[in-house]
Amino acid sequence: MELKFFSCKLLSFLLCLSLGFFPSINSAEFFDCISSKLSSNFTSTDIVITPDDTSYSTILQSTIQNLRYSTDKTPKPLAIITPFSYYHVQSTIICSKASGLQIRIRSGGHDDEGLSYTSHDHTPFILLDMNKLRSVTVDLDDNTAWVESGATIGELYYWVSQKSNLLGFPAGECPSVAVGGHLSGGGFGTMARKYGLSADNVIDAYIVDVNGRILDRNSMGEDLFWAIRGGGGGSFGVILSWKISLVYVPPVVTVFSLSKKLDEGGTQIFNKWQYVAHNLTKDLFIHLVINLAPVSKQEENRTLQLTINALFLGTADKLIEIAEDRFPELGLQKTDCIEMSWIESVVYFSGYLSGEGIDALRDRRPWPKSYSVGKSDYVKKPIPEEAFEDIWKWCLQENLLLVIEPHGGRMSEIDATETPYAHREGNLYIIQYFMRWTDDDFKASKKHVDLIREIHEKMTPFVSNNPREAYVNIRDLDLGTNGKGGCGSSYEHALEWGSKYFMGNFRRLAIVKGEVDPTNFFGHEQSIPPLVLSYPY
Repeated sequence: MELKFFSCKLLSFLLCLSLGFFPSINSAEFFDCISSKLSSNFTSTDIVITPDDTSYSTILQSTIQNLRYSTDKTPKPLAIITPFSYYHVQSTIICSKASGLQIRIRSGGHDDEGLSYTSHDHTPFILLDMNKLRSVTVDLDDNTAWVESGATIGELYYWVSQKSNLLGFPAGECPSVAVGGHLSGGGFGTMARKYGLSADNVIDAYIVDVNGRILDRNSMGEDLFWAIRGGGGGSFGVILSWKISLVYVPPVVTVFSLSKKLDEGGTQIFNKWQYVAHNLTKDLFIHLVINLAPVSKQEENRTLQLTINALFLGTADKLIEIAEDRFPELGLQKTDCIEMSWIESVVYFSGYLSGEGIDALRDRRPWPKSYSVGKSDYVKKPIPEEAFEDIWKWCLQENLLLVIEPHGGRMSEIDATETPYAHREGNLYIIQYFMRWTDDDFKASKKHVDLIREIHEKMTPFVSNNPREAYVNIRDLDLGTNGKGGCGSSYEHALEWGSKYFMGNFRRLAIVKGEVDPTNFFGHEQSIPPLVLSYPY
């Protein structure tokens, strides 16, 4: 039987009608509904926080990392729901849907574009803050763990380490990022070349779907299970918890951090790194940071420095052998290397926790807040050395921070269709561009956003193309957006940004969305649009 597509514009209109975005939204109905469904063990004031409550602003601001989205002009939720149980999550979805209100789902607040806690198009919404759902349960019998979406990856690392010093998990370098968003978008970190992404190591999950049902892998089906492991947060339902496969880490790992000014050998090291970093042993992860070099009082001219950070899953002696053989340009010495446990290396790589003990991971120490903007690119061929002078000039003029991380290893072995994260074989490395500033006025923000857009455009000749790939966990609304409330955009329109995040996997994501959430209840500015297939009559 031949398949056909609904007319996308008509379908989009009908979906928005069904959600109540054209009729008036009944917020009073939501509050009546949620109050009636709360457990007798809790009062509505325990879980439902409105703008009239004194704690509203504190809770809203608590995990917002990007201060660009914490101003008085930023759209705020009609209420914040802080569930203590899975039933509270189910009730929030059922009541939001019945009253025509959109929800935004926040686990850690590191969303670069604020999509988890604000609405750029001013669609009224409820914020579902998963912060209280943060348990981590480790099972040493089969080396797995269940971790709830509100837990930070720092907490996950810590509680795993308390059970065994030979187990870890491949996730990101910032401990204050929460599991919910991190795993939903893939999850890239220092053990990616050894074990792949965080999402590559998920083996089950509990999700609340659009009908308020709690589903596990078996009941949700393999298509939806595929989609939530890298398809981006907030599109398919609310992930309550994830079952993950823990990985082996040796009792001793080695780290080092070296800095070179770009005009004093740093450029040559970067150039060689492009050719070797993705081809080294999977046990070695070397990433680069390019930013302004510290300037002494005697120095007048600003310059850039290259910082080389590495994690090696082994001893310093073995690392020195590999470096001398494969990357002698580093000039790595035994005195540059520090041996430690894997959990101590997590604190080392976090940067902002430097000097702290591992208990800081358990205590959810927050990342320092700032005004910021970020973008990403993937590189498939080494950037020509003759282009470096211009690139360094752009970075120096605009005080741009580049974080550059290698692929290869396990990342290249996993098929591009295995999960929604399609940036696999053929990618040498990912570039992440960041600008951070402290000015709190609109003009300063606009200036920095315009500057990073300009540099990103200038980098076009040196990065992937057709499509120009991007990492969904570094959200970038410049790539394109859906219509109001996540409605108004067809699948074809959303390809503008979806193909960059997911490449050929975007169509499958949209089909899954059409099957599990055809009315697009879980919608936001870059949520997966439903591609609904129908049989002709």
